[in-house]
Amino acid sequence: MINLDALTPEQREELRREVLASEKAKQARQEEERRTYKELSGAVVDDLFPLLEETSRSLVAAKKKVYVAFAAALEMKRGLYDVATDQATHTFINAAHTRRITLGIYMVDSYDNTANEGVAIVKEYISALAKDEDSRMLVKTVLKLLAKDKKGNLKPSRIILLRQLANERGDERFIEGVRVIENAYKPEPSKTFVKAEYKDELGAWKVIALGMTEA
Repeated sequence: MINLDALTPEQREELRREVLASEKAKQARQEEERRTYKELSGAVVDDLFPLLEETSRSLVAAKKKVYVAFAAALEMKRGLYDVATDQATHTFINAAHTRRITLGIYMVDSYDNTANEGVAIVKEYISALAKDEDSRMLVKTVLKLLAKDKKGNLKPSRIILLRQLANERGDERFIEGVRVIENAYKPEPSKTFVKAEYKDELGAWKVIALGMTEA
């Protein structure tokens, strides 16, 4: 370790220059490494992007081909088994029961504006209950079940619990409020999907990865 007190002013100045030069050289190396990293990662992006675009086009084409191929089968199924036209999913299986393909539509939870009326009825009912510790707990529970998600929607699973709670209480006003909320439930169709599965050697169904997340 250098004893600075033992150095002459000239030696101290020389040491300062050396330290400064070392720091500048270090910064220059870091900048060069960062530049190299950006160039390398950018080149990899450009190299792989066409592959991903082609993969996406192939998946779109395959999905379209599957839906076109099953169009006639879907029509026959509706006629033979009196299947509702708005059925969300349809599963088809091979003769050996070792492969199956499911066509479906993802549904998004949604409520129409009348749900607010039901919520108002329920809140009106519980507002007069907070008289003791037990009733305050009930109020807290009901308000939690009526809490909306990030998209501003009620959660159907919580409304089911609310229905059970209303039935246990047996109050007609409470039950009516929950009924209004349930009747306001109008799930909306989102994206269509294709799911392919096969049976492994143990007889368990395994899903074929058809997306980057599942692969």
